[in-house]
This record gives sequence, C-alpha cells and structure tokens, in this order.
Amino acid sequence: MSANKTSPGIAACVLAGAIWGLVFLAPELTRGFTPLQLSAGRYLAYGIVAAILMAKSWRRVVRQISWREWRGLIWLSLAGNIVYYLFLAEAVQSGGVAMASIVIGLLPIVVTLVGSRDRGAVPLRQLMPSLVLSCAGLLCISWQSITAENHGSVSGLLCAFGALASWTAYAVTNSRWLARLKSVSAHEWSLLTGLVTGVEALFLAVPAFFGGGPAHQASEWMFFISVVTAIAIFCSVIGNGLWNYASRVLPLTMMGQMIVFETVFAALYGFVWEKRWPTAHESAAMVLLIAGVVACASVHRPKKSTEISRPLPLSEEAAPLRQ
Repeated sequence: MSANKTSPGIAACVLAGAIWGLVFLAPELTRGFTPLQLSAGRYLAYGIVAAILMAKSWRRVVRQISWREWRGLIWLSLAGNIVYYLFLAEAVQSGGVAMASIVIGLLPIVVTLVGSRDRGAVPLRQLMPSLVLSCAGLLCISWQSITAENHGSVSGLLCAFGALASWTAYAVTNSRWLARLKSVSAHEWSLLTGLVTGVEALFLAVPAFFGGGPAHQASEWMFFISVVTAIAIFCSVIGNGLWNYASRVLPLTMMGQMIVFETVFAALYGFVWEKRWPTAHESAAMVLLIAGVVACASVHRPKKSTEISRPLPLSEEAAPLRQ
C-alpha cells in the first residue's frame, strides 16, 4: 500500500460515509411511501443520472468490459443496491433508525474479518485493538437502544441483518473486482453499476407504483421524487464513486473499518433531525468507533525502510582496522 495513496483513500472514505449517512434519513422523510417504492424510485433515478453522465464515454467504456464483467455488475447491483436498500428501508420503518444503525454498524467488523483472509492482508492479531474498540462502540449504542422503550419489531431486526449480509457481500466482491479491473476507472465502474441498477429497478417499478398502494397528493409525489433524486445523485453517484476510488487504493481489512464513518455521520444527522445532543452512551460510542478507525489506520501505515540508516555491527566497523 503506497503512502501517497493512503491519505486520499481515507479522505474518500470519510466523504463517502458523510454522504451515505443521509440514506438513513430518507425512509423517515418519506414515511407515507413503502420501502419498495423508495428503493425503486432511488435506483431508477440512479440509472437515469448514470446514463446521462456516461453518454459521452459509453462507446469507449463498453469496449473495455466483457460478459464476465456484466455478470459481476448484475450481481453487485442486486446485492449492494436493490436488495440492500429494500432491507434497510423496511428495517428503518419497522424497527427504527437506532436498531437499524446498530445492526448495520456490524459491517466494519464483518468486512474486516473477511478481508483478513485475503492474501497479504494484515494479520488478524494486529487488527484486534481496532476490532475491540469498534465492538465497544457498538455495545454502547446497543445499550442505549436496549434501555429505550421502543425495541423495534422482529421483522425489522431480520431485515436489518438481511441488509448487513447483502452489503457485506457487495463490499467484499466489489473490492475484488476493482483490484482486478485496470481498463475502467473507479468512477466509470460506479456509473456502470448505476446503469445496471436502473435496469433492474424497472422490474420493481410496476409492483411499486402500480400495485394499489396508498394514494398520495401531487405535492407528496414531488417531494418523494426530489428526495430519491437527491439520494441517487449524492449517495449513489458521488458516494459510490468515492468508495470505489478508496477500494482501489486501500486493502479490504482497512476498508472494513472505514465503513464506520457511515454509522457515525448517520448518528450525527439523527441528532440534528431530532434536535438534541447525544447521550453519554452515544458520545462514548462515536469516540470508540473513531478510535477503532485510527488504530486500524496505524496498523496499515507503510513501514519506512531502515536498511540505509541501520548501523553496522561493531565487528564489521572494526574489520578494516584489523587489516
């Protein structure tokens, strides 16, 4: 891992987390709409925006990828976008933001554990301090949720774990695809994912918008369209592009810990939305989560070579004097 790429990669992860944290507010902002409508609307908008941005470079990019890459994009679009967001939206609306963020907060630990099995990865024993700090932070959030009056529903909890499994599969697979691909940029790969996701979202549109759901006023539809379009542009296009860049320059064990920033920023936005300060448990959780990231980054810091400045043994220094 090159030292001059580590800092930009970490910065990209922080920005992606700051943008992705907004995703947790979308189901709250559009309470009158179903998770299926929210998912279909967001990814239809993602596909349209991606198509516009790729119009000029489409012919060049499409020549660089084969059917094998298209199959990978189909899987990534389903796992990381369609299925993940369906589960997440249902988890938020059924179990609440706190419960959903707790389960999704396990992502750094799960992805890091998977990444530790990669060839040349940092040994798991060196990652233990950062994992312990992350676990401690999640326990603080969990305690806050457990002691609350509303514990959420069983279906919401199951959907949250479904979102966790889906995005873990996406994060690991996408990172490995980007490591193999050399012919397209990280941003182009993100836009290709958006195109495929938009096509897949068409299959959701009919049951989502013509399935006899609750009626809405024209103003409500306009607000819904503005929310899903904003989420598509910022979270899907910009956020995914930043994440793909980081995935190309940082190892998977480090990328796993970087997902923490989505949880931290989602919590911060939640405090602003609820117009309150974080509790002691929530403050401790965020400090511990960030400390875990710092510990992980220090483990992955490139080691400087000491071959030039290493002093010679005394016997070697004295050898010329004996001749």
